[in-house]
Amino acid sequence: MSIDQHFLIVPASGIGTRMEVDLPKQYLKLDNGLSVLDQTLKTLLNIKQIKGCVVAIAEQDTEFEKSQFRHHPKLLSTAIGGKERFHSVIAALDALKSFANDNDWVLVHDAARPCVKADEVINLITQLKDHPTGGLLAIQVVDTIKQANNTTVETTLDRSNLWQAQTPQMYRFGVLSKALENVIQNKLSITDEASAIEHLGLKSLLVAGRKSNLKITTPEDLELANFYLK
Repeated sequence: MSIDQHFLIVPASGIGTRMEVDLPKQYLKLDNGLSVLDQTLKTLLNIKQIKGCVVAIAEQDTEFEKSQFRHHPKLLSTAIGGKERFHSVIAALDALKSFANDNDWVLVHDAARPCVKADEVINLITQLKDHPTGGLLAIQVVDTIKQANNTTVETTLDRSNLWQAQTPQMYRFGVLSKALENVIQNKLSITDEASAIEHLGLKSLLVAGRKSNLKITTPEDLELANFYLK
């Protein structure tokens, strides 16, 4: 009986316009001297369960060549990212085809989430090991959430069943490939891998993460990430 392997995909082809800087946010330097992407890769590639990685970069990217992980033994390949995040994931899945079986696991993690902890990822792997489909790290919503029409409150949502999705999101290679093919064929609009899985009518398991696993989107987020990494 073969043991299911775990592979990592890091979509890193975005340009991060909300950061108000010329350099894509994944290449901004943190206080520890590492780029956002390199800090992310440092944590994830040190996890023994992860056997290989594909990083999806922009076609015109000239920064990844400077990464200290460019020649890491677990880096199987780079892929050219697309217009949307899911295009980048599809390109990375294609690069993994010669390494992964349908039942193997793929963890997709945002390049701009450098504060993820190894134990969070290991817990995700452990919780999902017997799951037929997969799941994701997420945190329960604790703030009161208002549904609005522009800036006017329409109603207050019941937060007891609301979760904020994070990454990694981890799915079987075959299932994730099929879900993203379905997105392309039916021209669906999705924001993450879990959305694609939902469109197939499949269920994802939520695994509790930490608030510190934030996604860097604004300059203030970069300051907060530096705080969490200290």
